Amino acid sequence: MQKVRGINGSALKVMAMVSMVFDHGAAVLLGLLLIKNGIYDVGNLSPDYMRELLALGSPGYLYIAYQIMRRVVGRIAFPIYCFLLVEGFQRTKNRKKYMLRLFLFALISEIPFDLAFHGTLFEWDYNNVFFTLLIAFVMMYLWDVIDKKDLGPVRRWILYVCIFVTAAALGEGIHCDYGARGIIAVALIYLFRRNRVEQIIAGCVAFLWEITAPLAFIPIAFYNGKKGWNLKYVFYIFYPAHLLLLHFLYLKFL
Repeated sequence: MQKVRGINGSALKVMAMVSMVFDHGAAVLLGLLLIKNGIYDVGNLSPDYMRELLALGSPGYLYIAYQIMRRVVGRIAFPIYCFLLVEGFQRTKNRKKYMLRLFLFALISEIPFDLAFHGTLFEWDYNNVFFTLLIAFVMMYLWDVIDKKDLGPVRRWILYVCIFVTAAALGEGIHCDYGARGIIAVALIYLFRRNRVEQIIAGCVAFLWEITAPLAFIPIAFYNGKKGWNLKYVFYIFYPAHLLLLHFLYLKFL
C-alpha cells in the first residue's frame, strides 16, 4: 500500500493539544509565579520593559518563558481546532450527534475551566472554548440548511449575515473563549473551504489580531485529508482533564 504523504487529522489534533498545554500551563502556573515575583504587566512586550525584567534575573527569564509558551507555541492550537471543526462538519455522518457532543463537553468542561483559570467552581464571566465551537458549528449547520433551500442569492446572503451576526453576538454575550473572533475565524475557514490556498489565506487574515497564530496554517497546509488514528474522543476528554491537572498542580505546588 502506498504511503500517503502529508499530515493527517490526528497529527493536527496532537499538535493542537501540545500547543494548548503550553498555553494553559503558562496561563495557570507561570502566570501565578510571575505575580508572586511582582510582575503583573504580562501584556507589556516593549524592549525596554523586557530588558528591565531580564536585569532582575530569574523573574525576567520566567517572563520570557511565559511569553514564548503563550504567544508563540500556545497560539497554534485554536486555529487548528477551527480548521478541524470545519473538516469535521463536512465529514461527520451525523451532525446532530456532533452538536450534542460539543454541548455535553461544554457543560462537562466548564467546572474544570473555571477551577483552572478562576479558582472557583462557577465563573459566568468567561466560558470554555467548547461553547465557541458549538456556536460556530450551529452557524455552519444553519448555513447548510439555507444552501439546500430554493432561495435567491440576495435572500440567501441576508440569511447568512443574520445567522453570522447572531452567532458572533452570542459568542460575545455568553463570554465564551475567543468570543466573536472565534466565530469569525470559523466562518472564514468554512466559506473558503473549497480551495485550500484561499482557505489558508482567509484563516491567516482571521487571526491577524494575534500575530503568531497564522503559524498554525503551516501544518494545515500539509493536511492530506486523511483521518489518521481514531482520536474522536481524545480531545474531548483531554480538554477538561488537562485543566483539572493544571488546577491540581496549582494547589499542590503554588
